Amino acid sequence: MEQIALDWLPLRRTYTVSELTAEMRDVLTEHFTDIWVSGEISGTKVPPSGHYYFTLKDESAQIRAVCYKMTARYLKFKPQDGIAVVARGRIDVYDARGEVQFMVDSLEPLGHGALQLAFEQLKKRLALEGLFEASRKRAIPALPERIGIVTSPAGAVIRDILQILERRAPGRHLRVFPSLVQGEGAAEQIAAGIEYFSESGWAEVVIVARGGGSLEDLWAFNEERVARAIAQCSVPVISAVGHETDFTIADFVADLRAPTPSAAAEMVIATRQSLIERLDAGDSRLIQSVRLKLALSARRLHGVEMDAGRLHRAIGRRMQRVDEIEFRLREVMRAAVEMRRRALESVSARLRQRDVRLQLAEERRRLDEARRKLDMLDQRTAQAIRLRMSRAAGMLTTLQAHLKQLSPVKILERGYAIVERKGRLVKSPADAPVGSDLRVRLAEGELGARVTRN
Repeated sequence: MEQIALDWLPLRRTYTVSELTAEMRDVLTEHFTDIWVSGEISGTKVPPSGHYYFTLKDESAQIRAVCYKMTARYLKFKPQDGIAVVARGRIDVYDARGEVQFMVDSLEPLGHGALQLAFEQLKKRLALEGLFEASRKRAIPALPERIGIVTSPAGAVIRDILQILERRAPGRHLRVFPSLVQGEGAAEQIAAGIEYFSESGWAEVVIVARGGGSLEDLWAFNEERVARAIAQCSVPVISAVGHETDFTIADFVADLRAPTPSAAAEMVIATRQSLIERLDAGDSRLIQSVRLKLALSARRLHGVEMDAGRLHRAIGRRMQRVDEIEFRLREVMRAAVEMRRRALESVSARLRQRDVRLQLAEERRRLDEARRKLDMLDQRTAQAIRLRMSRAAGMLTTLQAHLKQLSPVKILERGYAIVERKGRLVKSPADAPVGSDLRVRLAEGELGARVTRN
C-alpha cells in the first residue's frame, strides 16, 4: 500500500538559479517584447561605459530601466531625474541579481516643457564642443553661381526662394534636395540633403529652409544629427527655419542665420544696385587712400631734401669719431701685446733658473728618508706589541691561578658539599625544616636528600 501511494505523488522538479531566471526571461519576453511604459525618471546614473541606468516610477510602483550607449545616442534628449516620459522597449531579466528590468529602445517626453528641456540639453552640449563659436563660421560667397537648397519641394517656401533668386540674379544654377521638414524621418532626410551637397562639391552655398510652426513642428531642426551635418558640411550653410522669432539648433550651428526663408534668398545674392554701391564706395575709399599716401610721400621727400646737408655732416662727424676710436684701440692693443711679451720673457727666465733634474733628486732623497723612518717605526711598533702581549699573558696566568684557588669547585674537591633548598643555600637548620627536600651538589654530580631531624 505504501508503494502504491508513492506512485501517485508528482515528480519533483528542481531548478538551478540560472535555469529559473532563463525561464522567467522567456516568459516575460514572449509577452512583453514591444511595449510602452509611462512614468517619471529618477535615480539616473551614467558610468564611464556611457549606458544610462535609471528608474521609471509612478505614485505606487517603480521598475528599473537601462538604456545602452548605442541606443542613447539616438534619443531626442538624455534621461534626467524628474522628467515624465513614455518609454518604448521590452522586459528582460538581469541574471546577476535576478531582477526584472525594462530595456529602453526610445524615449518620448511628455508635454512641451520636456521638449524645451531637450532643446536646452543639446544646445548646452554642442556649445561646450565649440559648434556655435563665431571663429568657425565661414563667410557666404557674394555671388555664388551654384546654390543648393534642402527643403520640402511642395509649399510656399521653395516658391518664394525661387522667385526671389530669379528676380535678383537670373541665370544662377539651383539644385533642390527634396526632404520632409517635420515628422518622423524628417531629421534623417534633412541631414542626408546637407551631406549630399557636402560630399558632391557641386554647391558653393547651401540653404536649409522651412516655414514657421510650433516647437513640435520645427523639432527636426533641433535634432543632433542635423546639427552635426551642418557643422561638418564642406561649404557654408544658411539656416532659414521658421519666422524671425523662431530659433533652432540649426540656426546656432549654421554659418549664417536668416530670419525667414525669403530673407535667406535675399542674403545669398546681392542686388546689382547694392554691388554698384559697394564698388563706388570702394573706389572712393581707394582714391582717398592714394591721395593721402601721395601727400605724405611728398612731405617726407621734401623733408629728406632739406635734411640732406645735415645728414652728410652728421655722417662725417660719426666717421671721424670712428677713426679716433680705431687709433686708440690700436694703441691699447699694442701696449697689451708688449706687456704680455715682457711677462712671458720673465717667466721663461725663471724657468731656466730651475733645473727639473735637481728637483727630482731632492724629491727622491726625501722619499728614501721617509721610507727609512717608516721601517724603523714598524720595527718599534712590533716590538712594543710583543712586549705588551707578554706582560698581558703573565698577568692572565696569575689571575687564572688565583681564581682557581678561590673557585667553589676547588673547595668541593676537598670533600665539601653545597646544600640548597628550593634554589636557596641552606646555612642553618632553620633553613631546612624536617621533611624538606634538599639538593646536595658535590664535586662530581648531585644528590637528592630529605631532612629527618634537626
